[in-house]
Amino acid sequence: MLSEIGIGPATFLMFGSMIALLALGMPLGFLTGLIAVGMAYLWFGSFNVLAMVAARIVDFTTAYAFVAVPMFVLMASLLDKTGIARDLYNAMRIIAGRLPGGIAVQSMVVAVLLAAMSGIIGGETVLLGMVALPQMLRLGYNQNLAIGTVVSGGALGTMVPPSIVLIIYGLSANVSVGDLFLAAFPPAFILAGLYVVYILTVCFLRPEYGPPMKRGELRSLTRDDLIRMARDIAIPVLIALWVLGSIYGGIASVTESACVGVAAVFLAALYRRELSVAIIYDALKHTMRTVGMIIWVGIGATMIIGVYNLMGGDKFVKDLIVAQDVPSIVIVLMMMLILLFLGMFLDWIGIALLCMPIFVPIIVDLGYDPIWFGILFCINMQVSFLTPPFGPAAFYLKSVAPPGIELTDIFRAVWPFIIIQIIVLLLLVFIPEISTFVLK
Repeated sequence: MLSEIGIGPATFLMFGSMIALLALGMPLGFLTGLIAVGMAYLWFGSFNVLAMVAARIVDFTTAYAFVAVPMFVLMASLLDKTGIARDLYNAMRIIAGRLPGGIAVQSMVVAVLLAAMSGIIGGETVLLGMVALPQMLRLGYNQNLAIGTVVSGGALGTMVPPSIVLIIYGLSANVSVGDLFLAAFPPAFILAGLYVVYILTVCFLRPEYGPPMKRGELRSLTRDDLIRMARDIAIPVLIALWVLGSIYGGIASVTESACVGVAAVFLAALYRRELSVAIIYDALKHTMRTVGMIIWVGIGATMIIGVYNLMGGDKFVKDLIVAQDVPSIVIVLMMMLILLFLGMFLDWIGIALLCMPIFVPIIVDLGYDPIWFGILFCINMQVSFLTPPFGPAAFYLKSVAPPGIELTDIFRAVWPFIIIQIIVLLLLVFIPEISTFVLK
């Protein structure tokens, strides 16, 4: 029986097995479920304990708030396939004007608007990679600045409400998703603002890094062009206001607002005469694939954490962390380091569902706000989207990047933006009021 060796060695065996199976290429959702079944038998001597874990799986998959996930994914898919997001970027050219670094700043503003409409990063990164990156390279932008802008801007979907990351954290930590959305706004805008400050500073010191658009290109715009651009900007802004306004106006819950968002995109696509059966079919297919992956990862993570807690793992980890004779803020920093390390190898969904059921009770016992910790988690996952060797945003961009841009180029370009993310993370660790003041 594995119980004879104790929970400590069993913990190392469990997570060592996870790393080994990940290295062999097994999907996270399947390997966590497999390890959960194996540990249940080796520790308890039977599979009967899995019946107790089944209740946790049912609670996860039938949670009302989870309905928001497929709706927001569908909303993002429709935005991508109808051309609403693409036309928003093109229309923003008039705002960029002759400002050095203006196209990069414009790309960051569009990234925030896209994040406020959809809440997932894959589609945003791909769209910016297809539209913004070629535009900046054509205008002579420094390649590293252009790539870093696209990848970091695309990853803002983890922070800007309605964020899928915040929804999953809310489900796993059992806290209000609405409060998480509210608390995420200040740090999200600080992060995006620091990106913009960095871009403008670099282009001020090195004007050749972000040359302005040519005057002739701006003067060629007609009155009809300006009207069309105003419309292409107004539609996404109205969609974002519709979604977020329905939440904070008390009209809809977070789950219901996801359905409101899908309805808004449908109406916008009808108005633009871009809605077709083929587009709806492709969007639904993409949604089913994405949500299917999330559900499988969630089921596997719920199984392994359920078995581990029944083994006494939650008490073991809590005692291990709390027993350290250090200030509580050091424990928080230790958790951040653990999340940063895991983010280099695991998907954020798995990290949330594996770690938050253990970390959040410790945070509460230490007297910290779990809403604040959720924002820390989201910023931490922002870093994970960019860091090698498995930064998802880098791979999203590589799939649509112009010829000649390799993964090594992308990872080399993102380091200034990773440093900015870590600065914001530390600011929030030591000044929690940055996010929590809006809840008072």
